[in-house]
Amino acid sequence: SALFNFQSLLLVVLLTICTCTYLRAQAPTLIDRNKTGVMGLFWKAARIGERLSPYVSLACFIMAFQLIVY
Repeated sequence: SALFNFQSLLLVVLLTICTCTYLRAQAPTLIDRNKTGVMGLFWKAARIGERLSPYVSLACFIMAFQLIVY
């Protein structure tokens, strides 16, 4: 389970950020209409992906390398 394994939790968070950022680029109204509540977490993830794009992509590369090696 991703809740009990830190590596899996990090992977889920990174994939959520990347997916939300991609969805917002393709269909902005899908993400932008829910800025509050539980669905607002996806809007926040998309904002993190847009603003910290180099760091998120670096984290994805590091996670991919780590998963391949170990």
